[in-house]
Amino acid sequence: MSGFITIVLILLVFIIIYQIGKAGEYAAVLREEAKSKAATNRTIAWLLVAFFILGMYGIWKCNQLFEGKMLPPSASEQGVNYDSMFTVTLIVTGIVFFATQAVLFWFAFRYQSTEKRTAFYYPHNNKLEIIWTTVPAIAMAALVAIGLRNWLNVTSDAPKDANIVEVVGKQFNWLIRYPGKDGVLGKRDFRKINDATNILGLDWNDKDNMDDIIAQNGELHLVVNKPVKLIIGSRDVIHDVGLPHFRMKMDAVPGIVTTMWFTPRFTTTQMKEMTHNPDFVYEISCDQMCGKGHYSMRGTVIVETQAEYDAWMAKQQSYYAMNNAPAAPAAGAEQQEQKTDSVKAVTMK
Repeated sequence: MSGFITIVLILLVFIIIYQIGKAGEYAAVLREEAKSKAATNRTIAWLLVAFFILGMYGIWKCNQLFEGKMLPPSASEQGVNYDSMFTVTLIVTGIVFFATQAVLFWFAFRYQSTEKRTAFYYPHNNKLEIIWTTVPAIAMAALVAIGLRNWLNVTSDAPKDANIVEVVGKQFNWLIRYPGKDGVLGKRDFRKINDATNILGLDWNDKDNMDDIIAQNGELHLVVNKPVKLIIGSRDVIHDVGLPHFRMKMDAVPGIVTTMWFTPRFTTTQMKEMTHNPDFVYEISCDQMCGKGHYSMRGTVIVETQAEYDAWMAKQQSYYAMNNAPAAPAAGAEQQEQKTDSVKAVTMK
């Protein structure tokens, strides 16, 4: 017991010594408080100025570093409008960002606390609040109006001469269907879906389905300078048709048909020359997390001339013919039939 009391006393002595030392430090701080506070304020003010200058320099350098190294020019006419909208938005928000940050850091430096200046509590100003609420609201309304105009454009009725292509998402690939010579897509029925013989559930009672083509490699073929209307759907979960080079994007929702249309500007060959990349390909990606294989849900878009497109279509076989071809006779069946006929002939004689 005496040993425990000794340890406690020793600890108390150390605590008392520590508290005496801290009290001495506090006394020194109190004596130099004004001088120390002024020095700290000056240091922080200059550090904020340095942070602002270095931050603006960093933004400028990043812009220089990545300028022209992101996506190439929009591959669709409608995408040009989206790029323009993005540029306008970036300029407006950039000006606001620079102005507000400059004022923020200037105030922190100019009105730092000193012995001759104390903080002023400024709780409310109706005129100021009306200004900083109304001006941003008007600016945002203008930007939203521009975006809404572009959105209504790509989701409106497509031109009458537009090609029609159906794009259906399924874990984890794209099913692309083209109308045949009749230019009409046949009806689908989800109850008829069969992964082996009818991946889209085409209704064989509908004659319009007889010449429809389903690309076996999932390629989306488009004709340059000709509008194309995409009819978009999903077989299972929510997917998203992402066409970054064309600046197009649309959800693929089970049970709901969505559409959009656009006009390609450059063929794949032209884009290879523009990007100086012989391996360049247009991509169709899924921009909605759709499961563990989401990362692999990518397809290829091929933009070509009308002649190239027609030549490719001429080589395609209708999905109906591929899955409903008459069964070929078994090996040797024809010879057996001929032998049977010969026997019958001899018997009759």
